[in-house]
Amino acid sequence: MSVQKIDLGFDPEELREKYRVERDKRLRVDGSEQYQEMTGDFTHYVDDPYIGEKIEREPLTDEMDVIVIGGGFGGLITGARLKESGLDRVRIIEKGGDFGGTWYWNRYPGAACDVESYIYLPLCEELGFVPKEKYTHAPEILEHSHNIGKKYDLYKEACFQTEVTGLEWDEQAANWIVRTNRNDTMRARFVAMSNGPLNRPKLPGIKGISDFKGHTFHTSRWDYGYTGGGPDGGLDKLADKRVGVIGTGATAVQCVPHLGVGAKELFVFQRTPSSIDVRDNRPTDPEWAAELKPGWQKERMENFNTLTSGGIVEEDLIQDGWTEIIRNLISMANYRGKGLQRSEIAEMIELADFQKMEQVRARAQEIVNDPDVAESLKPYYRQFCKRPCFHDDYLPTFNRDNVHLIDTDGKGIDEISERDIVANGKLVELDCIIFATGFEVGTDYTRRSGYDVIGKGGLKLSNKWADGMKSLHGLHTRGFPNLFIISNAQAAFTTNFPHAMDESAQHIGYIVNQCLSGNISTIEPSEEAEEAWVQEIISLARLSESYQASCTPGYYNNEGKPNPRSIQNASYGKGPNPFFKRMKSWREEGGMQGLELG
Repeated sequence: MSVQKIDLGFDPEELREKYRVERDKRLRVDGSEQYQEMTGDFTHYVDDPYIGEKIEREPLTDEMDVIVIGGGFGGLITGARLKESGLDRVRIIEKGGDFGGTWYWNRYPGAACDVESYIYLPLCEELGFVPKEKYTHAPEILEHSHNIGKKYDLYKEACFQTEVTGLEWDEQAANWIVRTNRNDTMRARFVAMSNGPLNRPKLPGIKGISDFKGHTFHTSRWDYGYTGGGPDGGLDKLADKRVGVIGTGATAVQCVPHLGVGAKELFVFQRTPSSIDVRDNRPTDPEWAAELKPGWQKERMENFNTLTSGGIVEEDLIQDGWTEIIRNLISMANYRGKGLQRSEIAEMIELADFQKMEQVRARAQEIVNDPDVAESLKPYYRQFCKRPCFHDDYLPTFNRDNVHLIDTDGKGIDEISERDIVANGKLVELDCIIFATGFEVGTDYTRRSGYDVIGKGGLKLSNKWADGMKSLHGLHTRGFPNLFIISNAQAAFTTNFPHAMDESAQHIGYIVNQCLSGNISTIEPSEEAEEAWVQEIISLARLSESYQASCTPGYYNNEGKPNPRSIQNASYGKGPNPFFKRMKSWREEGGMQGLELG
């Protein structure tokens, strides 16, 4: 069977050229540097609006078995798994006023998970909990975070409203010194850094951004005092306001429908449209929930992960937009790929991707009444160049008379003045600007964490990683004993990130237990093991290099700017399932291969 003979209903060459043209419009020489760091005049954008009053306490000078930095899902899961393994002296340090991480900060109207809640919310089975909806909303996610803390007694030693300012290895004592902005000088035998990829808000580097005299805020610090209403909407204080939203990613897709209802006029400033597919959220069926068997959550997580990493399963347990994408890709590649050479399989997958995106673009055309607006909302790039979005109310919002799409055709906003945003050479007068511009991804680890790590012999992590990350399994780095780094770099990348966090947490729990039970003071990777892992990551990452280069700019590809370190800092190229199996085999073999034991 020849590719050319397949009746696709579209011209692949025309689409490839269209994708290239749309990508090239958006290429910038500054890449990720186009965003403002939240310092100086912009520090108020990271203030915590959810704190009733500051927690007053004396500085701490005690010692823990493990200190976990970050109280989001990663920190909570790590703390839970460490508690399950028998440790008691476990402390979580968290910047916010409570557990929750991203879900502590993201309280904007309409905020909800975009991965099925039955697999996204961690430790559901351990807590005997089933979420209320297939895609549950932020208040329930935050409550679940608090319940994990209660279940595993993580509140007992937790330090909230606290930021780590320094982390230094004490070679003589063989432990870590942890300093904070509350004048703490704690010690810990082990430290797990779960700062997370979504903890530091970013602002666009638009000329005049600090000149605007109206009201402004970032979606991760939603100002209900100004907008009125709450997480369910009802933004009644905007009834006489002209509101501008900058950004059209996952956050804007969820809050724009509520702003469209509440605001006198809403202006949505778009550089690149998101892919908006069907959400089809619904309440949890109580009969289904009552019949769940032990192991149900792990089974669903693994089923989803297999599908979203390109694997084949007998039954799709999730049946949503994420798995539909993969089902379509696999179906087309398998069915139409019969008789094709291996070299042609990639083209077949590309065609399946084209087909799916044609459906997404057709949906915009069908829903949005104004043909020009509909055309502007059509995404012209491959499905996974940007994180896909799923929503049933976003596109219809642009049929409202008070809602205006300001499409900048890839260029972005020209400038901001005291009362206006200038885009496409035209002034739009506004009372309020809301930045739906997300979090820093791809910037240096030390910048996102807010501190550097000092290891053996005064070695700084920023210096060691200046030319790219060096690790074993993405979790350990030589010269920094007893330090665990929880991220997807040089480790597993999954659409359902809490799944990967849990796998890391179980791995950490195993290693810490081995050390405590075996009288092992320190662990760190051998030079040979670390170098071998880095080379494996690089060799596997080159397989996806051309795909990322062809994508429209976004945080997946460092805003379209090639980064010499991106290949070295990539996730494990064989996919998450092979990575998880490899880590499990490593534990089963025993001996902690690749680690030097002290």
